[in-house]
Amino acid sequence: MANYDLIVIGSGPGGYVAAIRASQLGMKVGVVEKAELGGVCLNWGCIPTKALLKSANVFEYIKHASDYGISVKDSSADFASVIKRSRDVAASMSKGVQFLFKKNKIDQIAGFGKLKKGNKVEVTDAAGKKTDYDAKHIILATGGRSRELPAMPLDGKKIIGYREAMVLPQQPKKLLVVGSGAIGVEFAYFYNTMGTEVTIVEFLPRIVPVEDEEVSKQLEKSFKKAGINIFTNSEVTKVDTSGKGCVATVKTPTGEVKMEADVVLSAVGVATNLEGLGLEEVGVKTEKGKVIVDDYYKTNVPNVYAIGDIVKGQALAHVASAEGIICVEKIAGHHPQPLDYNNIPGCTYCSPEIASVGYTEEAAKKAGYQIKVGKFPFTASGKAKAAGASDGFVKVIFDAKYGEFLGAHMIGANVTEMIAGVVTARKLETTGHEIIKTVHPHPTMSEAIMEAAAAAYGEVIHL
Repeated sequence: MANYDLIVIGSGPGGYVAAIRASQLGMKVGVVEKAELGGVCLNWGCIPTKALLKSANVFEYIKHASDYGISVKDSSADFASVIKRSRDVAASMSKGVQFLFKKNKIDQIAGFGKLKKGNKVEVTDAAGKKTDYDAKHIILATGGRSRELPAMPLDGKKIIGYREAMVLPQQPKKLLVVGSGAIGVEFAYFYNTMGTEVTIVEFLPRIVPVEDEEVSKQLEKSFKKAGINIFTNSEVTKVDTSGKGCVATVKTPTGEVKMEADVVLSAVGVATNLEGLGLEEVGVKTEKGKVIVDDYYKTNVPNVYAIGDIVKGQALAHVASAEGIICVEKIAGHHPQPLDYNNIPGCTYCSPEIASVGYTEEAAKKAGYQIKVGKFPFTASGKAKAAGASDGFVKVIFDAKYGEFLGAHMIGANVTEMIAGVVTARKLETTGHEIIKTVHPHPTMSEAIMEAAAAAYGEVIHL
């Protein structure tokens, strides 16, 4: 039996980051992983999808090359090569985590980890052999998977989740995407750009429903212009897969319709991986599929912690990483600040991109704030015009009384690279007037943040 200061179950962006930080703090660390190092994010999520989206982005540029005075003839997309590039990128990132483990002297324990009483972790390897490991502290970082709807049980071929969507053997002619969160709209953009006929079905009144309402409207406008079909306030009640493709029965505001597709992508959220972890046996409390933890990710069982998708908060890679660092620093006797879940940036990498942080306009009003709202469209941005990327805008929200930066909502080219500036500004308690007086470089897309702030206070120059 090996003894560790810390064992982490799961090597995603929460688990591997927690393990590395713990090693930096002098702990002997082991990480239990049943699949590839890096978890879903590196292997089947954030990274390979961005590789796919980049290929789509390049193809889109080529198709519109004449807009930039360039002639390109006979261009086509090699779907299999696009998929291969994505997998190669994921594989290289996973190898990067292996390197970091060696560098930080972290033991990789291959197999499925389960909690046992007395600070033990039982690991079952691929051959079925069980081994017990002792640890002073144990962090659960087991992440999530595609959630299934009863009307659409995943079969991995005709009704698929995000994993299968990344490695389809051939490009579908028609794709039905159910759900319009980040996963749904990113795949909708990718497949549409590659030449697939795409339809989105969303149960709620608007697509990307967690975003500010104006952002949702802009994305719907951009998607429809690109040829994507969108049905909101609609629900897939049945999918018939008995034929060559799929026939989905969709309940819409105007009545029931049948939709044909080669493949149906279920993108209706994430289910947590809690099964088989021994939570009940050791007495770890859960509620609605999430492990109950305190501000430093301690469960009700001494020396057992949980981070990432399996606890409260946004199911995002950067959230899991931040939670992992806070958790191990607290274990090591440091005094980290609890995570501010209202200052977490959200990014969606379709085209146009979406990035947001803090209160939406509606949420700020509901919270009782008197607000000032400023908006600057990229049609008025010199850099956006020069880049041929004038779709979208930056919208900022301030507290009218004190100037507190309540939120920012962006849609447009490269806005996912701009949002960190707002997150930093909010962390430093920057006010609206300070944003206006901060000189932004010209010509850049980021000027739109300053201009939007100026618009909120009636001082905008370029509108």
